[in-house]
Amino acid sequence: MARSPPIYLNNAATTWPKPPEVLDAVRQSLALPVFGSGRTTGSQGEDYATLAREALAALLNADPPEHVAFTQNATDSLNILIQGFLAANGDGCHVITTALDHNSVLRPLHELERQGRIQLTVLPFENGFVGPDTLESAITPDTRLMVTAHGSNVLGSVQDIARIGESLHDHGIFFIVDGGQTAGHIPVDLRALPVDAYAFTGHKGLFGIPGTGGFYLRDPESVAPVCYGGTGTDSFSLYQPREMPERFESGTHNYPGLAALAAGVNYIASVGVKTIAEKAERQTAFLIRELKSEPNITVYNESPSLPIVSFNIRGMENDDVGFILARAYGIVARTGLHCAPLIHRAIDGGRGSVRLSLSWFTTDEECRIAARAVKEIAQNADSSVGSS
Repeated sequence: MARSPPIYLNNAATTWPKPPEVLDAVRQSLALPVFGSGRTTGSQGEDYATLAREALAALLNADPPEHVAFTQNATDSLNILIQGFLAANGDGCHVITTALDHNSVLRPLHELERQGRIQLTVLPFENGFVGPDTLESAITPDTRLMVTAHGSNVLGSVQDIARIGESLHDHGIFFIVDGGQTAGHIPVDLRALPVDAYAFTGHKGLFGIPGTGGFYLRDPESVAPVCYGGTGTDSFSLYQPREMPERFESGTHNYPGLAALAAGVNYIASVGVKTIAEKAERQTAFLIRELKSEPNITVYNESPSLPIVSFNIRGMENDDVGFILARAYGIVARTGLHCAPLIHRAIDGGRGSVRLSLSWFTTDEECRIAARAVKEIAQNADSSVGSS
């Protein structure tokens, strides 16, 4: 007897399922010889790097498209941008980040602080946001860089990066934004937003496969390359090209990954980011409304801007709740610290939480089943606590 497919609610980690167009693109990319400008005389294949670059530039309104560089994922992008900023501007500066951030931001910055290369300030948050007064009070004459998440992978809150960027630029501070949770989920206009660099990953809201990501960099000269190698261009020179995107794209691309990414982004464009965001908002509001009806369920953000619901059940470990959801109900969620330890230190004393995260392919019926399952677990836990 065939098993029913799971109800997959771990899309903030990796989206599933993928659009059929994405899977078809991967198959096609592997069925024909690899085509890459400067790397082959063949012309049988697609130039997937260019297709993905142009699709992303259109989706994110990133201008020019050549300023979109591809990497392995958002973590890789953030490391390149942070290390490259210091390589271009020198050590010893003051850097700001926030307690809302993921370890892909926190770990590189804390390691640089441990090495004595930067001074670091981690801003606290309130109700899922860092206030403008908190930011202003942290800026010093030595502040040269701020790195922060656009959207929280735990609380689903979205920072006002337009306001943050304007404040930072008034002080001449470089602004790197981690868009791992927002690209594909909500409209992003990089032509209008005052950000200097925006990192993204392919396998989350953009519906690509793991192993792809990248960043948009407004001024290439502001960040130095930290990886050097073959680009298929200007090969007689023994130095890394200065031009974008070759400045940051050494070695052979992940062509199947970029084929998937181009197809995923084009799928999003065909549906419309606003349409995706509106459905997510409605389904997320339903889940929160249902979970709040049980008094022993704590929802940590009752009005997220992303399809992310983090909660705990009184009297139960979050790992146990996730185990029951998977084994008894066939629901795939995520439990623990979600690679964002400072958020959990602030909201739940470091316990971690259960996280349900939706995608465009999540159905209303799946939301109803998930809400009912969590409520049943909570009711049983309440009964156990009450009888003990």
